[in-house]
Amino acid sequence: MSDRSALRYPLIGSCIIALVVAVAAVLPRSGHAGDQANAARPANTLQSLAELDGKAPGRRQLNIQHWTTTEGARVLFVEARELPMFDLRVTFAAGSSQDGTTPGLATLTNAMLNEGVAGKDVTAIAEGFEGLGADFGNGSYRDMAVTTLRSLSAKDKREPALKLFAQVTGQPTFPEEALKRIKNQLLAGFEYEKQNPGKIGSKALFSKLYGNHPYAQPSDGSAESVPGITVEQLRAFHAKAYAAGNAVIALVGDLSRQEAEAVAAQVSAALPKGPALAAPAQPVEPKAGITHIDFPSKQTHLMLAELGIDRQDPDWPALSLGNQILGGGAFGTRLMSEVREKRGLTYGVYSAFSPMQVRGPFMINLQTRAELSDGTLKLVQSILADYLKNGPTQQELDDAKRELAGSFPLSNASNASIVGQLGAIGFYNLPLTWLEDFMQQSQALTVEQVKTAMNKHLAADKLVIVTVGPKVPQLPLPAPTDKPSEQPLGVPEH
Repeated sequence: MSDRSALRYPLIGSCIIALVVAVAAVLPRSGHAGDQANAARPANTLQSLAELDGKAPGRRQLNIQHWTTTEGARVLFVEARELPMFDLRVTFAAGSSQDGTTPGLATLTNAMLNEGVAGKDVTAIAEGFEGLGADFGNGSYRDMAVTTLRSLSAKDKREPALKLFAQVTGQPTFPEEALKRIKNQLLAGFEYEKQNPGKIGSKALFSKLYGNHPYAQPSDGSAESVPGITVEQLRAFHAKAYAAGNAVIALVGDLSRQEAEAVAAQVSAALPKGPALAAPAQPVEPKAGITHIDFPSKQTHLMLAELGIDRQDPDWPALSLGNQILGGGAFGTRLMSEVREKRGLTYGVYSAFSPMQVRGPFMINLQTRAELSDGTLKLVQSILADYLKNGPTQQELDDAKRELAGSFPLSNASNASIVGQLGAIGFYNLPLTWLEDFMQQSQALTVEQVKTAMNKHLAADKLVIVTVGPKVPQLPLPAPTDKPSEQPLGVPEH
Protein backbone atom coordinates (compact mmCIF):
# COMPACT_ATOMS: atom_id res chain seq x y z
CA MET A 1 0.00 0.00 0.00
CA SER A 2 1.61 3.18 -1.10
CA ASP A 3 -1.22 5.71 -1.11
CA ARG A 4 -1.13 8.57 1.35
CA SER A 5 -4.29 9.26 3.34
CA ALA A 6 -3.75 13.00 3.11
CA LEU A 7 -3.70 12.86 -0.66
CA ARG A 8 -6.78 10.71 -1.17
CA TYR A 9 -10.45 11.62 -1.00
CA PRO A 10 -12.44 8.38 -1.26
CA LEU A 11 -16.22 8.15 -1.00
CA ILE A 12 -17.26 7.84 2.61
CA GLY A 13 -17.61 4.18 3.44
CA SER A 14 -14.89 3.05 1.07
CA CYS A 15 -12.24 4.12 3.55
CA ILE A 16 -12.74 1.30 5.89
CA ILE A 17 -10.25 -1.58 6.02
CA ALA A 18 -12.26 -4.92 5.78
CA LEU A 19 -11.39 -8.57 5.64
CA VAL A 20 -11.61 -9.97 2.11
CA VAL A 21 -14.48 -12.41 2.40
CA ALA A 22 -16.16 -12.23 -1.00
CA VAL A 23 -14.19 -10.64 -3.79
CA ALA A 24 -15.80 -9.30 -6.95
CA ALA A 25 -13.88 -11.55 -9.31
CA VAL A 26 -15.62 -14.90 -9.72
CA LEU A 27 -13.83 -17.95 -11.05
CA PRO A 28 -15.49 -19.20 -14.26
CA ARG A 29 -17.17 -22.58 -14.07
CA SER A 30 -15.42 -25.37 -15.95
CA GLY A 31 -17.12 -27.32 -18.70
CA HIS A 32 -17.12 -31.09 -19.23
CA ALA A 33 -13.76 -32.82 -19.25
CA GLY A 34 -12.26 -34.34 -22.37
CA ASP A 35 -11.33 -33.43 -25.91
CA GLN A 36 -14.78 -32.03 -26.70
CA ALA A 37 -14.49 -29.47 -23.91
CA ASN A 38 -10.95 -28.56 -24.97
CA ALA A 39 -12.09 -27.98 -28.53
CA ALA A 40 -14.95 -25.75 -27.42
CA ARG A 41 -12.88 -23.76 -24.91
CA PRO A 42 -12.27 -20.13 -25.94
CA ALA A 43 -8.66 -19.32 -26.71
CA ASN A 44 -8.37 -16.89 -23.81
CA THR A 45 -9.63 -19.29 -21.11
CA LEU A 46 -7.02 -19.97 -18.46
CA GLN A 47 -5.82 -23.56 -18.60
CA SER A 48 -5.41 -23.60 -14.81
CA LEU A 49 -9.12 -22.87 -14.36
CA ALA A 50 -10.14 -25.43 -16.95
CA GLU A 51 -8.19 -28.09 -15.09
CA LEU A 52 -10.42 -27.61 -12.05
CA ASP A 53 -13.17 -29.45 -13.97
CA GLY A 54 -15.89 -28.35 -11.56
CA LYS A 55 -13.89 -29.09 -8.42
CA ALA A 56 -13.66 -26.46 -5.69
CA PRO A 57 -10.40 -24.53 -5.99
CA GLY A 58 -7.75 -25.29 -3.41
CA ARG A 59 -6.53 -22.65 -1.03
CA ARG A 60 -3.60 -22.12 1.28
CA GLN A 61 -3.89 -23.40 4.81
CA LEU A 62 -2.69 -20.64 7.11
CA ASN A 63 -0.70 -21.54 10.19
CA ILE A 64 -1.13 -18.33 12.16
CA GLN A 65 1.38 -17.94 14.99
CA HIS A 66 0.83 -15.25 17.59
CA TRP A 67 2.49 -13.65 20.59
CA THR A 68 2.78 -10.34 22.42
CA THR A 69 5.90 -8.18 22.51
CA THR A 70 7.47 -6.92 25.72
CA GLU A 71 5.90 -3.50 25.12
CA GLY A 72 2.41 -4.97 24.62
CA ALA A 73 1.99 -5.10 20.83
CA ARG A 74 0.05 -8.11 19.58
CA VAL A 75 1.81 -10.03 16.78
CA LEU A 76 0.33 -12.38 14.15
CA PHE A 77 2.73 -14.21 11.82
CA VAL A 78 2.43 -16.58 8.86
CA GLU A 79 5.60 -18.10 7.47
CA ALA A 80 5.59 -18.17 3.65
CA ARG A 81 8.81 -19.24 1.95
CA GLU A 82 7.63 -19.10 -1.68
CA LEU A 83 9.23 -15.69 -2.35
CA PRO A 84 12.36 -14.09 -0.82
CA MET A 85 10.41 -11.21 0.69
CA PHE A 86 8.08 -10.31 3.54
CA ASP A 87 5.12 -8.02 4.19
CA LEU A 88 4.75 -6.11 7.44
CA ARG A 89 1.61 -4.24 8.51
CA VAL A 90 1.25 -2.32 11.77
CA THR A 91 -2.33 -1.37 12.66
CA PHE A 92 -3.13 1.19 15.34
CA ALA A 93 -6.44 2.23 16.88
CA ALA A 94 -5.53 5.70 15.64
CA GLY A 95 -8.22 6.55 13.10
CA SER A 96 -10.43 9.60 12.98
CA SER A 97 -12.71 8.15 15.68
CA GLN A 98 -9.88 9.15 18.06
CA ASP A 99 -9.79 12.78 16.83
CA GLY A 100 -11.82 14.10 19.75
CA THR A 101 -12.59 17.77 19.20
CA THR A 102 -9.95 18.17 16.47
CA PRO A 103 -11.22 16.62 13.21
CA GLY A 104 -8.35 15.78 10.87
CA LEU A 105 -5.79 15.17 13.63
CA ALA A 106 -5.47 11.44 12.93
CA THR A 107 -5.17 11.96 9.18
CA LEU A 108 -2.51 14.64 9.51
CA THR A 109 -0.51 12.61 12.01
CA ASN A 110 -0.44 9.59 9.74
CA ALA A 111 0.34 11.62 6.63
CA MET A 112 3.30 13.27 8.38
CA LEU A 113 5.02 10.06 9.48
CA ASN A 114 7.35 9.79 6.48
CA GLU A 115 7.96 13.52 6.11
CA GLY A 116 10.95 13.47 8.41
CA VAL A 117 13.02 11.50 10.92
CA ALA A 118 16.27 12.41 12.64
CA GLY A 119 18.79 13.22 9.89
CA LYS A 120 16.42 12.55 6.97
CA ASP A 121 13.78 14.59 5.19
CA VAL A 122 10.95 13.20 3.08
CA THR A 123 13.19 12.84 -0.01
CA ALA A 124 15.92 11.00 1.88
CA ILE A 125 13.33 8.66 3.40
CA ALA A 126 11.85 7.86 -0.01
CA GLU A 127 15.30 7.32 -1.51
CA GLY A 128 16.24 5.13 1.44
CA PHE A 129 13.35 2.72 0.88
CA GLU A 130 13.77 2.80 -2.89
CA GLY A 131 17.49 2.07 -2.68
CA LEU A 132 16.73 -1.07 -0.67
CA GLY A 133 14.00 -2.25 -3.04
CA ALA A 134 11.48 -1.72 -0.23
CA ASP A 135 8.03 -0.15 -0.32
CA PHE A 136 6.56 1.92 2.54
CA GLY A 137 2.87 2.73 2.83
CA ASN A 138 0.57 4.49 5.25
CA GLY A 139 -3.10 5.29 5.59
CA SER A 140 -5.66 6.61 8.06
CA TYR A 141 -9.33 5.65 8.28
CA ARG A 142 -12.20 5.91 10.76
CA ASP A 143 -11.21 3.03 13.04
CA MET A 144 -7.54 2.63 12.35
CA ALA A 145 -4.28 3.95 11.00
CA VAL A 146 -1.70 1.70 9.36
CA THR A 147 1.90 1.66 8.22
CA THR A 148 3.19 -1.05 5.92
CA LEU A 149 6.49 -2.33 4.61
CA ARG A 150 7.31 -4.76 1.83
CA SER A 151 10.97 -5.74 1.68
CA LEU A 152 13.33 -8.42 0.51
CA SER A 153 14.00 -10.87 3.32
CA ALA A 154 17.78 -11.12 2.84
CA LYS A 155 19.47 -9.79 5.96
CA ASP A 156 21.42 -7.04 4.17
CA LYS A 157 18.15 -5.62 2.79
CA ARG A 158 15.82 -6.49 5.64
CA GLU A 159 17.72 -4.90 8.49
CA PRO A 160 18.22 -1.39 7.03
CA ALA A 161 14.65 -1.35 5.68
CA LEU A 162 13.32 -2.27 9.11
CA LYS A 163 15.49 0.33 10.81
CA LEU A 164 14.10 3.07 8.55
CA PHE A 165 10.54 1.76 8.91
CA ALA A 166 10.82 1.74 12.70
CA GLN A 167 12.07 5.33 12.68
CA VAL A 168 9.29 6.52 10.37
CA THR A 169 6.53 4.77 12.31
CA GLY A 170 7.80 5.30 15.83
CA GLN A 171 10.01 8.39 15.78
CA PRO A 172 8.80 10.97 13.21
CA THR A 173 9.93 14.57 13.62
CA PHE A 174 6.86 16.31 12.12
CA PRO A 175 8.69 19.16 10.29
CA GLU A 176 6.77 22.43 10.16
CA GLU A 177 7.25 23.04 6.43
CA ALA A 178 5.88 19.62 5.58
CA LEU A 179 2.85 20.23 7.79
CA LYS A 180 2.07 23.45 5.88
CA ARG A 181 2.33 21.64 2.56
CA ILE A 182 0.07 18.76 3.57
CA LYS A 183 -2.46 21.13 5.09
CA ASN A 184 -2.60 22.95 1.77
CA GLN A 185 -3.18 19.65 -0.02
CA LEU A 186 -6.04 18.82 2.30
CA LEU A 187 -7.55 22.29 1.91
CA ALA A 188 -7.35 21.96 -1.88
CA GLY A 189 -9.17 18.66 -1.54
CA PHE A 190 -11.93 20.27 0.49
CA GLU A 191 -12.42 22.82 -2.29
CA TYR A 192 -12.65 20.02 -4.84
CA GLU A 193 -15.26 18.25 -2.72
CA LYS A 194 -17.57 21.27 -3.02
CA GLN A 195 -17.94 20.42 -6.71
CA ASN A 196 -18.46 16.69 -6.14
CA PRO A 197 -22.03 15.68 -5.29
CA GLY A 198 -20.89 12.26 -4.13
CA LYS A 199 -18.60 13.80 -1.51
CA ILE A 200 -21.25 16.29 -0.43
CA GLY A 201 -23.83 13.56 -0.02
CA SER A 202 -21.49 11.19 1.80
CA LYS A 203 -20.60 13.78 4.42
CA ALA A 204 -24.23 14.67 4.95
CA LEU A 205 -25.22 11.00 5.18
CA PHE A 206 -22.67 10.18 7.88
CA SER A 207 -23.65 13.29 9.79
CA LYS A 208 -27.32 12.28 9.73
CA LEU A 209 -26.57 8.62 10.46
CA TYR A 210 -24.17 9.14 13.38
CA GLY A 211 -25.18 12.48 14.89
CA ASN A 212 -22.70 13.35 17.66
CA HIS A 213 -20.75 10.09 17.38
CA PRO A 214 -17.08 10.24 16.26
CA TYR A 215 -17.94 8.34 13.07
CA ALA A 216 -20.00 11.34 11.96
CA GLN A 217 -16.88 13.47 11.46
CA PRO A 218 -15.16 13.41 8.05
CA SER A 219 -11.96 11.37 8.35
CA ASP A 220 -9.86 14.11 6.77
CA GLY A 221 -11.29 16.86 8.96
CA SER A 222 -12.66 20.10 7.54
CA ALA A 223 -11.56 23.45 6.17
CA GLU A 224 -12.33 24.89 9.61
CA SER A 225 -10.45 22.33 11.73
CA VAL A 226 -7.31 21.53 9.72
CA PRO A 227 -5.59 24.97 9.58
CA GLY A 228 -5.33 25.25 13.36
CA ILE A 229 -3.73 21.84 14.01
CA THR A 230 -0.20 22.25 15.41
CA VAL A 231 2.95 20.16 15.48
CA GLU A 232 2.54 19.85 19.25
CA GLN A 233 -0.89 18.28 18.74
CA LEU A 234 0.54 15.82 16.21
CA ARG A 235 3.29 14.80 18.62
CA ALA A 236 0.83 14.34 21.47
CA PHE A 237 -1.52 12.26 19.30
CA HIS A 238 1.37 10.13 18.05
CA ALA A 239 2.65 9.50 21.57
CA LYS A 240 -0.81 8.31 22.63
CA ALA A 241 -2.23 6.57 19.56
CA TYR A 242 0.94 5.06 18.06
CA ALA A 243 1.93 3.40 21.32
CA ALA A 244 3.03 -0.24 21.27
CA GLY A 245 0.11 -1.31 23.44
CA ASN A 246 -2.23 0.19 20.84
CA ALA A 247 -0.62 -1.72 17.93
CA VAL A 248 -1.14 -4.98 16.07
CA ILE A 249 1.87 -6.21 14.09
CA ALA A 250 1.10 -8.56 11.18
CA LEU A 251 3.92 -10.37 9.38
CA VAL A 252 3.82 -12.68 6.35
CA GLY A 253 6.73 -13.97 4.32
CA ASP A 254 10.14 -15.53 4.08
CA LEU A 255 11.02 -15.42 7.78
CA SER A 256 11.58 -18.00 10.47
CA ARG A 257 9.77 -17.68 13.79
CA GLN A 258 12.98 -16.41 15.36
CA GLU A 259 13.45 -13.80 12.63
CA ALA A 260 9.80 -12.75 12.88
CA GLU A 261 10.14 -12.29 16.62
CA ALA A 262 13.20 -10.11 16.07
CA VAL A 263 11.35 -7.99 13.47
CA ALA A 264 8.34 -7.51 15.75
CA ALA A 265 10.55 -6.70 18.72
CA GLN A 266 12.47 -4.06 16.75
CA VAL A 267 9.29 -2.35 15.56
CA SER A 268 7.60 -2.55 18.96
CA ALA A 269 10.62 -1.14 20.80
CA ALA A 270 10.72 1.89 18.48
CA LEU A 271 7.13 2.86 19.27
CA PRO A 272 6.07 5.13 22.13
CA LYS A 273 5.20 3.28 25.33
CA GLY A 274 1.56 3.17 26.29
CA PRO A 275 -1.65 1.11 26.49
CA ALA A 276 -4.41 0.38 23.98
CA LEU A 277 -6.98 3.11 23.46
CA ALA A 278 -10.65 2.45 24.20
CA ALA A 279 -12.99 1.90 21.27
CA PRO A 280 -15.68 4.51 20.63
CA ALA A 281 -19.05 4.13 22.33
CA GLN A 282 -21.84 2.49 20.37
CA PRO A 283 -23.85 5.00 18.31
CA VAL A 284 -27.50 5.69 19.02
CA GLU A 285 -30.22 4.92 16.51
CA PRO A 286 -30.68 7.83 14.08
CA LYS A 287 -33.96 9.36 13.03
CA ALA A 288 -35.13 8.00 9.69
CA GLY A 289 -35.93 10.46 6.93
CA ILE A 290 -34.93 12.05 3.62
CA THR A 291 -32.60 15.01 3.18
CA HIS A 292 -32.23 16.60 -0.26
CA ILE A 293 -29.25 18.77 -1.20
CA ASP A 294 -29.71 20.89 -4.29
CA PHE A 295 -26.85 20.57 -6.79
CA PRO A 296 -26.69 21.53 -10.50
CA SER A 297 -26.28 18.26 -12.36
CA LYS A 298 -27.94 15.99 -14.88
CA GLN A 299 -28.01 13.16 -12.36
CA THR A 300 -29.08 12.71 -8.77
CA HIS A 301 -27.04 10.76 -6.23
CA LEU A 302 -29.15 8.53 -4.01
CA MET A 303 -27.64 7.31 -0.73
CA LEU A 304 -29.58 5.14 1.71
CA ALA A 305 -28.17 3.92 5.02
CA GLU A 306 -28.86 2.62 8.49
CA LEU A 307 -26.71 1.34 11.32
CA GLY A 308 -25.38 -2.15 10.70
CA ILE A 309 -23.13 -4.26 12.91
CA ASP A 310 -19.74 -4.26 14.58
CA ARG A 311 -16.99 -6.59 13.40
CA GLN A 312 -17.53 -9.19 16.12
CA ASP A 313 -21.23 -9.70 15.47
CA PRO A 314 -21.95 -13.45 15.00
CA ASP A 315 -24.46 -12.66 12.25
CA TRP A 316 -21.75 -11.37 9.90
CA PRO A 317 -21.59 -14.53 7.70
CA ALA A 318 -25.36 -14.48 7.16
CA LEU A 319 -25.43 -10.72 6.54
CA SER A 320 -22.48 -10.88 4.17
CA LEU A 321 -24.09 -13.60 2.07
CA GLY A 322 -27.50 -11.92 2.28
CA ASN A 323 -26.05 -8.64 1.09
CA GLN A 324 -24.21 -10.41 -1.72
CA ILE A 325 -27.60 -11.43 -3.08
CA LEU A 326 -29.22 -8.04 -2.50
CA GLY A 327 -26.58 -5.78 -4.02
CA GLY A 328 -23.08 -6.72 -2.93
CA GLY A 329 -21.93 -8.30 -6.15
CA ALA A 330 -21.95 -7.13 -9.74
CA PHE A 331 -24.60 -8.24 -12.22
CA GLY A 332 -27.25 -10.67 -11.06
CA THR A 333 -28.01 -9.09 -7.69
CA ARG A 334 -31.56 -8.04 -6.86
CA LEU A 335 -30.75 -4.35 -7.09
CA MET A 336 -28.73 -4.55 -10.32
CA SER A 337 -31.32 -6.77 -11.98
CA GLU A 338 -34.30 -4.56 -11.16
CA VAL A 339 -32.74 -1.11 -11.39
CA ARG A 340 -30.20 -1.41 -14.20
CA GLU A 341 -30.84 -4.53 -16.23
CA LYS A 342 -34.64 -4.31 -16.46
CA ARG A 343 -35.05 -0.52 -16.49
CA GLY A 344 -31.71 1.05 -17.42
CA LEU A 345 -31.97 3.57 -14.58
CA THR A 346 -28.35 3.53 -13.43
CA TYR A 347 -24.84 2.53 -14.35
CA GLY A 348 -24.48 0.64 -11.09
CA VAL A 349 -26.25 0.18 -7.74
CA TYR A 350 -24.52 -1.43 -4.80
CA SER A 351 -25.20 -2.28 -1.18
CA ALA A 352 -22.70 -3.02 1.57
CA PHE A 353 -22.30 -3.70 5.26
CA SER A 354 -19.15 -2.13 6.73
CA PRO A 355 -18.62 -3.67 10.18
CA MET A 356 -16.32 -1.60 12.38
CA GLN A 357 -15.20 -1.40 16.02
CA VAL A 358 -18.76 -0.37 16.79
CA ARG A 359 -21.80 -0.46 14.53
CA GLY A 360 -20.72 0.50 11.05
CA PRO A 361 -23.09 1.52 8.26
CA PHE A 362 -25.21 -0.49 5.89
CA MET A 363 -25.43 1.53 2.69
CA ILE A 364 -27.04 1.50 -0.75
CA ASN A 365 -25.52 3.87 -3.33
CA LEU A 366 -26.47 4.77 -6.88
CA GLN A 367 -26.97 7.71 -9.21
CA THR A 368 -29.68 8.11 -11.81
CA ARG A 369 -31.18 10.63 -14.22
CA ALA A 370 -32.49 13.58 -12.22
CA GLU A 371 -35.99 13.44 -13.71
CA LEU A 372 -36.33 9.79 -12.61
CA SER A 373 -34.82 10.15 -9.14
CA ASP A 374 -38.03 10.06 -7.10
CA GLY A 375 -39.29 6.92 -8.79
CA THR A 376 -35.89 5.25 -8.63
CA LEU A 377 -35.63 5.93 -4.91
CA LYS A 378 -39.06 4.41 -4.30
CA LEU A 379 -38.11 1.42 -6.42
CA VAL A 380 -34.94 0.78 -4.40
CA GLN A 381 -36.89 1.09 -1.15
CA SER A 382 -39.48 -1.39 -2.41
CA ILE A 383 -36.79 -3.88 -3.48
CA LEU A 384 -35.25 -3.75 -0.01
CA ALA A 385 -38.65 -4.09 1.68
CA ASP A 386 -39.58 -7.08 -0.49
CA TYR A 387 -36.21 -8.73 0.14
CA LEU A 388 -36.60 -8.37 3.89
CA LYS A 389 -40.17 -9.68 3.76
CA ASN A 390 -39.52 -12.73 1.61
CA GLY A 391 -35.79 -13.37 1.88
CA PRO A 392 -33.63 -14.86 -0.86
CA THR A 393 -34.68 -17.79 -2.96
CA GLN A 394 -32.93 -21.12 -2.55
CA GLN A 395 -31.43 -20.68 -6.02
CA GLU A 396 -30.03 -17.25 -5.11
CA LEU A 397 -28.50 -18.64 -1.94
CA ASP A 398 -26.99 -21.64 -3.73
CA ASP A 399 -25.49 -19.37 -6.39
CA ALA A 400 -24.06 -17.03 -3.74
CA LYS A 401 -22.47 -19.95 -1.91
CA ARG A 402 -20.87 -21.22 -5.12
CA GLU A 403 -19.58 -17.74 -5.90
CA LEU A 404 -18.09 -17.45 -2.42
CA ALA A 405 -16.49 -20.89 -2.66
CA GLY A 406 -14.95 -19.96 -5.99
CA SER A 407 -13.69 -16.54 -5.00
CA PHE A 408 -12.65 -17.25 -1.43
CA PRO A 409 -9.24 -18.73 -2.34
CA LEU A 410 -8.22 -15.32 -3.69
CA SER A 411 -8.50 -13.95 -0.15
CA ASN A 412 -5.30 -15.75 0.81
CA ALA A 413 -3.66 -16.10 -2.58
CA SER A 414 -0.95 -13.51 -1.91
CA ASN A 415 1.13 -12.39 1.03
CA ALA A 416 -0.30 -8.90 0.69
CA SER A 417 -3.87 -10.15 1.09
CA ILE A 418 -2.92 -12.39 4.01
CA VAL A 419 -1.10 -9.65 5.93
CA GLY A 420 -4.14 -7.40 5.56
CA GLN A 421 -6.38 -10.10 6.97
CA LEU A 422 -4.00 -10.80 9.85
CA GLY A 423 -4.01 -7.11 10.70
CA ALA A 424 -7.81 -7.04 10.77
CA ILE A 425 -8.05 -10.26 12.80
CA GLY A 426 -5.72 -8.78 15.39
CA PHE A 427 -7.23 -5.32 15.36
CA TYR A 428 -10.82 -6.51 15.77
CA ASN A 429 -9.78 -9.28 18.19
CA LEU A 430 -11.24 -12.07 16.06
CA PRO A 431 -10.43 -15.78 16.54
CA LEU A 432 -7.35 -16.97 14.68
CA THR A 433 -9.66 -19.45 12.91
CA TRP A 434 -11.91 -16.62 11.70
CA LEU A 435 -11.36 -17.17 7.97
CA GLU A 436 -12.07 -20.90 8.14
CA ASP A 437 -15.02 -20.33 10.48
CA PHE A 438 -16.51 -17.75 8.14
CA MET A 439 -16.33 -20.11 5.18
CA GLN A 440 -17.86 -23.04 7.04
CA GLN A 441 -20.64 -20.96 8.57
CA SER A 442 -21.47 -19.34 5.23
CA GLN A 443 -21.74 -22.65 3.41
CA ALA A 444 -24.07 -24.05 6.09
CA LEU A 445 -26.57 -21.16 6.00
CA THR A 446 -30.22 -21.72 5.12
CA VAL A 447 -32.62 -19.32 3.43
CA GLU A 448 -34.45 -18.78 6.71
CA GLN A 449 -31.24 -18.00 8.60
CA VAL A 450 -30.23 -15.36 6.06
CA LYS A 451 -33.72 -13.84 6.10
CA THR A 452 -33.78 -13.77 9.90
CA ALA A 453 -30.37 -12.10 10.15
CA MET A 454 -31.22 -9.45 7.56
CA ASN A 455 -34.46 -8.59 9.36
CA LYS A 456 -32.74 -8.56 12.75
CA HIS A 457 -30.38 -5.79 11.64
CA LEU A 458 -32.26 -3.93 8.90
CA ALA A 459 -35.70 -2.36 8.52
CA ALA A 460 -37.04 -0.69 5.39
CA ASP A 461 -38.66 2.08 7.47
CA LYS A 462 -35.47 3.03 9.33
CA LEU A 463 -33.48 4.32 6.37
CA VAL A 464 -31.55 7.56 6.54
CA ILE A 465 -31.63 8.91 2.99
CA VAL A 466 -29.64 11.70 1.37
CA THR A 467 -30.19 12.79 -2.25
CA VAL A 468 -27.96 15.25 -4.11
CA GLY A 469 -29.05 16.73 -7.42
CA PRO A 470 -31.27 19.31 -9.12
CA LYS A 471 -34.93 19.91 -8.47
CA VAL A 472 -36.61 19.04 -11.77
CA PRO A 473 -40.06 17.79 -12.81
CA GLN A 474 -40.28 14.06 -12.35
CA LEU A 475 -41.17 11.47 -14.97
CA PRO A 476 -42.69 8.01 -14.40
CA LEU A 477 -40.32 5.08 -14.43
CA PRO A 478 -40.21 2.88 -17.52
CA ALA A 479 -41.81 -0.51 -17.17
CA PRO A 480 -39.39 -3.40 -16.57
CA THR A 481 -38.30 -5.21 -19.71
CA ASP A 482 -35.56 -7.48 -20.93
CA LYS A 483 -34.43 -4.69 -23.28
CA PRO A 484 -34.88 -1.30 -21.59
CA SER A 485 -35.21 1.60 -24.02
CA GLU A 486 -33.16 3.89 -21.77
CA GLN A 487 -29.70 2.43 -21.52
CA PRO A 488 -27.55 3.40 -18.53
CA LEU A 489 -24.77 5.91 -19.01
CA GLY A 490 -21.44 4.36 -19.91
CA VAL A 491 -19.59 6.22 -17.19
CA PRO A 492 -20.91 7.58 -13.88
CA GLU A 493 -21.11 11.37 -13.84
CA HIS A 494 -18.85 11.70 -10.78
